[in-house]
Amino acid sequence: MTENLLEVRNLTKYFPVYGGVLRRVQGWVKAVDNVSFTVRRGECLGLVGESGCGKTTVGRAVLKLIPATSGQVLFEGRDVFSLQGPDLKALRHDMQIVFQDPYSSLDPRMPIGESIAEGLKAHGMRSARQRQEAATEMLRKVGLEAYHARRYPHEFSGGQRQRIGIARALAMQPKFIVCDEPVSALDVSIQAQVLNILRDLQQDFNLTYLFIAHNLSVVEHISDRVAVMYLGKLVEMADRETLYRSPQHPYTQALMSAIPIPEPDLKREHIVLGGEVPSPLRPPAGCRFHTRCPLAFDRCRTEEPPLLDLGNEHMVACHLRQPPPIDA
Repeated sequence: MTENLLEVRNLTKYFPVYGGVLRRVQGWVKAVDNVSFTVRRGECLGLVGESGCGKTTVGRAVLKLIPATSGQVLFEGRDVFSLQGPDLKALRHDMQIVFQDPYSSLDPRMPIGESIAEGLKAHGMRSARQRQEAATEMLRKVGLEAYHARRYPHEFSGGQRQRIGIARALAMQPKFIVCDEPVSALDVSIQAQVLNILRDLQQDFNLTYLFIAHNLSVVEHISDRVAVMYLGKLVEMADRETLYRSPQHPYTQALMSAIPIPEPDLKREHIVLGGEVPSPLRPPAGCRFHTRCPLAFDRCRTEEPPLLDLGNEHMVACHLRQPPPIDA
């Protein structure tokens, strides 16, 4: 079995809510709550769920771009959260991110060639010529030309800017990249181009991805395994074929039923979820999905289901898929 490049153990991130005249902490937004998973070397793990479920927070906490409340992240056996100063800076060579909004992640006053080379300069590449050559090479890898290095971000389309973001991440020659909804703001045709670039680069550079998205069709195209989040919790995780062929959690089933099918004559039952997503400030007791689940019963309202393996690493957190409790 392929070794784990990244191990996330009981990752938790709460954001304080301040109020009152003295701006004291009034509560905590439980954005990510006790999430654990692994990412194997060379694979793409898709992380999906509705907006606000905590996907992006997971990605940023894994990279220590935001401090975690608790938990542990191991990258090649190193504890990411314990690293400081030069050790953390050195780790940035191996762990990079492609942001959702390519325009806001680029300096509008800096030519994109300098933006791509900025990380190389910060990490000790003294020669301006070497930095320029590296930036030009990365631009060619993502389908742009050398002369583009002299242009500014506003001179590019959204798809081109996203390619620039990918080139900037690749310039550091990382092993692991968090792709934070990299195609959600792009047209469908441009989405396909960027996804194909990511797949080709993964093979060329032996990259490992954590691919965050809410579009299940996109995730199916690029991911090897898929993890589903709901309101800060992982509810299901399996390899791509298993999850799309036989989803076990009611929330995953509802998401799958909403995927458009390019065959007008093919009829499929669409599962419509009632109600609204609860606030992460006051998540419901028991299973967090029970307020919208059409199959919920008493146990779901009081007892939180653990994430258990149904076999072949198909993990599900649902009382319907687990044995009933043993009476004392």
